[in-house]
Amino acid sequence: MIASIDPAGLHADPTLWQDFFSNGVLAWGLAACGLAQVSKLLIELVVHRRWRPAVLVETGGMPSSHSALLTGTTAGIGWQLGFDNPLFALAATMCFVVLYDASGVRRAAGITAARVNGLPDGLWDAKGDSPAVLKPLKENLGHTRLEVFVGSVIGPAVALPGLVLVGSPLELAHHLGLLLGQLPIG
Repeated sequence: MIASIDPAGLHADPTLWQDFFSNGVLAWGLAACGLAQVSKLLIELVVHRRWRPAVLVETGGMPSSHSALLTGTTAGIGWQLGFDNPLFALAATMCFVVLYDASGVRRAAGITAARVNGLPDGLWDAKGDSPAVLKPLKENLGHTRLEVFVGSVIGPAVALPGLVLVGSPLELAHHLGLLLGQLPIG
């Protein structure tokens, strides 16, 4: 069912929010992505012994949160709709493209950026012009195959138990409401 939004965009159809929060596949895919991002901060603390919250919003690094998001969502679609469903096939295909891109194209772009950043400072100056101030290119763009693999394992490891044991955020809210006696069930 497609929910409608009024032209002013101020009041959404209540079923829109209900549909959104009953989508366990999306919720658990995002949870896997979030766990992968938070684990980057923990790895930064344990391995590098430094507090650097910026890793929570950076690309690249161990593990790949994009891989966790896509594999978790793909596994959830397969679990809910069936692994023979065409939507699962589409999700799996998109997943393979993202995983390949993360460890191939994006990683190669990062390696190229590192090489460009290693060039001498005055190399780009034109004769007679004042030296241009160039910011270094971002080097940590992609992932190693191990980083992609670990992210790919985190995705289904979070999404499938979440879907089976907890369900969607709406189901969780209903269960908590029943326990706390605060949320209306409708």
